[in-house]
Amino acid sequence: MTLNDYIYYVILPVLAFSILLIFYRFFRGPSIVDKVIALDLLITTGIGIIAVYSIVHGRSTFMDTAMILALIAFLSTVAFSYYIEKRNRKK
Repeated sequence: MTLNDYIYYVILPVLAFSILLIFYRFFRGPSIVDKVIALDLLITTGIGIIAVYSIVHGRSTFMDTAMILALIAFLSTVAFSYYIEKRNRKK
């Protein structure tokens, strides 16, 4: 089994199935915190798909996009955590 076969038959189906599970949690999440975590995980899975695409096609420029997307996802999660912390202190 070559690397491309492994990517096509193992990694991409696992990523696709995880996206379905993440969307389920995003739409059925009981609280806003669950939805934000699901959105962060969705972005992380998208970064994995971008990395797989970059490996298959041999283009490293997509990894720059993935790094920027990871930075934005991290900063948005930190900002949301800060917002929740401030909101809980005021009560």
